[in-house]
Amino acid sequence: MDTRFLESLVAVADCGSMAEAARRLNLTSAGVAQRIRALESEIGTRLVFRNGRAVQPTEAAAAILARARQLLGGVRELKSIAASGGLSGELRLGVIQTNVSGLLPEILIPFAAAHPQIEIRIIRDNSAGLYPKVMNGEVDVAITSEPPFAIPKTCEWRVLREEPFVVLAPASVTGRDPHAILAREPFIRLDRKVFAGQLIDAYLRKARIRPKERFELDGLELIAVMVDRGLGVSLLPDWAPPWPEGLSLRKIPLPDRSFRRRTGLLWMRASLRVRLIHAFLEQAQRVSGQKLKGGSTRNRKMVAGAP
Repeated sequence: MDTRFLESLVAVADCGSMAEAARRLNLTSAGVAQRIRALESEIGTRLVFRNGRAVQPTEAAAAILARARQLLGGVRELKSIAASGGLSGELRLGVIQTNVSGLLPEILIPFAAAHPQIEIRIIRDNSAGLYPKVMNGEVDVAITSEPPFAIPKTCEWRVLREEPFVVLAPASVTGRDPHAILAREPFIRLDRKVFAGQLIDAYLRKARIRPKERFELDGLELIAVMVDRGLGVSLLPDWAPPWPEGLSLRKIPLPDRSFRRRTGLLWMRASLRVRLIHAFLEQAQRVSGQKLKGGSTRNRKMVAGAP
């Protein structure tokens, strides 16, 4: 069986269309379709079907996709092991939004220089979305928030950064008591589906604060902009810059300074790309300096009105 045919099936399943899969594989749509037909002929069953404009895997394809991903990962790992003079292969990297423009570029620049034969494929998602992707092998390693539950022993977790939670308020909001502000002002909540949102919910319950909820959103930058426009206050981690420009905000520390979001790397111990992951981890730890602290001088200068 030609592994390129399996690669095309996985790409079509991931992308939901022949055209997008073709762009990812640097082929024509007709070329991808031909590979799929050849694989269907070899396996003896239909593997994809059209649903409107989208292309979806059949039940038979869904049953083999996980094994196909493992097989392709093994092939890439063999190429990496056989390569002389350094590591090579593809590393599928999941990243939460606030690290896409902050921590990630600082890691990728020296990593790409040190390992030019490793191809990084970036998959963006929130923390709750990345966790199952790591578990089922869709993502090799993820820069994500620490889950608010015990991480299985089949996984590895390394903290890169800790960010204190702060009350985010418009510059016009008066008062210094963060709990009083959270109880008094309209509240813009971080979505409870994401890990940081679950931590925030637990904190509010423990502090017996019942905020006047106005919105619940998945997106820290969007919430910061809405707070700046006077639509409410929020409780968020003081994430690594850059922040949206031109904001006039107050960052009010909480009484419990130990309440923090921990961001780090999550991967499966038995990953076939563990050598690539360890190389990435080494560079990530070097960039973070293993200084687990939130905020930055550049960030505090940009965000005005902090007490």
